[in-house]
Amino acid sequence: MNDKEQEYTVWLEAEQWKRGEWTPDDDSTDAIVTWKDGSRWGATFVAYQHIQTLTKRTGECLSGAYLWMREMILVDQVSRSRIEEVIQHLITSGEFTQVFRDL
Repeated sequence: MNDKEQEYTVWLEAEQWKRGEWTPDDDSTDAIVTWKDGSRWGATFVAYQHIQTLTKRTGECLSGAYLWMREMILVDQVSRSRIEEVIQHLITSGEFTQVFRDL
């Protein structure tokens, strides 16, 4: 574990769901990064496939004509390992505070 990984923890909403409800290839989940200083930052991770699932739902977003989410990060899958990888990349690249919102 490197120094950056030790500076924060990651909470995933999907890990609170009942067993079997989380489908990493076709789902979305909120993620909260909590830093050692207590500051918390949030974003929503969405699998590419889940966009199609959401747009097929009737009645939402003009029956799929559009879709929006605050602080949305599109990924191939919403697994813990992929989310942690993306978070680490955003921190290293200096883009973390542009993508996540301060809670």
